[in-house]
Amino acid sequence: MEGIMNTTELLFRIDSEIKVLEQARALLAGTSNGAHPDRKGNRTWTMSAEARERIAAAQRKRWAKQKKAAKVAALMTASM
Repeated sequence: MEGIMNTTELLFRIDSEIKVLEQARALLAGTSNGAHPDRKGNRTWTMSAEARERIAAAQRKRWAKQKKAAKVAALMTASM
């Protein structure tokens, strides 16, 4: 049983040392929590109206292509 206690204690000490080393690394890298130093939290951004319109137009184009393909497929199966 003493061997198990020593192993458990050894694992605890290793985990503690890892935590200390991770904190030291974060300090040396210039961050306190390991996050990227240039990024501040969860930032959101707004898209310009032009960008939203381009995305909407592209989606409408994809829908039209899909609708046309379905229509052609329906005509092909109806003629058989």
